[in-house]
Amino acid sequence: MQRATSIIPAGSMAAQPEGTVVLAHDERHLRRKLLHLDDGEMVMLDLKEPVSLADGDRLMLEDGTSIEVKAAEERLFDIRPRDSQHLIELAWHLGNRHLAAQIERERILIQRDHVIRDMLIGLGATVTEVIEPFQPVRGAYHSHGGHSQGHG
Repeated sequence: MQRATSIIPAGSMAAQPEGTVVLAHDERHLRRKLLHLDDGEMVMLDLKEPVSLADGDRLMLEDGTSIEVKAAEERLFDIRPRDSQHLIELAWHLGNRHLAAQIERERILIQRDHVIRDMLIGLGATVTEVIEPFQPVRGAYHSHGGHSQGHG
C-alpha cells in the first residue's frame, strides 16, 4: 500500500494525478488515515501534523505520484442577500454562531440546519436547498481546521 507523506496545494502541479479521493469538508482535517480512492485502491495518509485539505490539493505518494483531493457534494443551503451590505450582515450572524460557511461575492453556503434557515429568512435572505461541493472559510481560531482553546 502506498503512503502519502506530504501535501501540495491546489493548482501547484501540472502532472495528472494517479487517482482521486472524495471527502466531505469535515473529513478533510486529517493527519493519519487510511483513504479509499475512487478506483477502490487505498492509500495511507501519514503526515507529521494535522492539516485541512482543500478541493484540488494533492497528496504526494512516496513513489512521486499524486492523488487529488476532491470536495464531496454535500446538502447545503444557498443563502442570497438583498445586496452586499446584507451579505456582510448575514455572514456576521452565521459567524456569531460559529457555523462553517463558504462566503462568496453573491451568496453564502452552509450545511442545512432548519433553525438557522428560519433565522436567515427572518433576516430577509432567500434560502434554497442545493447539493454542491463545500469549501468553508477557515475560522480565526481554527489552525488548519482544528479548534484551539488558546483565546487568551
